[in-house]
Amino acid sequence: MLRVEPIGLRAANAYITDHHRHHKAVRGHKFSVSVRDEAGEIRGVGIAGRPVSRILDRDGYLEVVRVCTDGTRNGCSMIYGALRRAGVALGYPPHKIITYTLAQEPGGSLRAAGWHDDGLAGGGSWDRADRRRIDAAPIETKRRWRAGRVPVKQGEVDG
Repeated sequence: MLRVEPIGLRAANAYITDHHRHHKAVRGHKFSVSVRDEAGEIRGVGIAGRPVSRILDRDGYLEVVRVCTDGTRNGCSMIYGALRRAGVALGYPPHKIITYTLAQEPGGSLRAAGWHDDGLAGGGSWDRADRRRIDAAPIETKRRWRAGRVPVKQGEVDG
C-alpha cells in the first residue's frame, strides 16, 4: 500500500541524485511530493516548479520538472496524479500543468494518471555561440503532456 506525502526540496533532490537515470537535482520548486510504502520508505518523488520556457512561465504554467521512482508499481502515476491535484488546488488550470518526457518513453504512467499527449515539442541544445552552455540533460526531442485538455471555448475548464 502506497501513500502520498509532501517532501522538502532538499530530500526530493537527494532521492533524484541517487535514483534518476538522466537528470540531476533541480535548483528550485513550487512544491514536491513523495510516495512512501507502509514502512515509511520513500519509493518515489515528484517536483513541480516554474516552466523551463520563459514564455510558458510568463503565461502562468506549472511544470512537473522531475518524477523519479525506484520502480515501485503505480508509483509514477500516483506522483503525477498528486502533482496535478495539488496544482489545481493552488489555482492552476489543468491545461496549464505540463511535463515532458523523452520522445521514446511510452508515457503509460501519465496516461494512467489522466494526462494528455500534446505531441512532440522541442529538444536540442541550450548551447549558443553567443551564450555557451554545457548540456547536462538529454538533448533529443521531447514529448509534452498536459494534465487537462485545452479548453475548447473561452471559460470552459477541463478537469
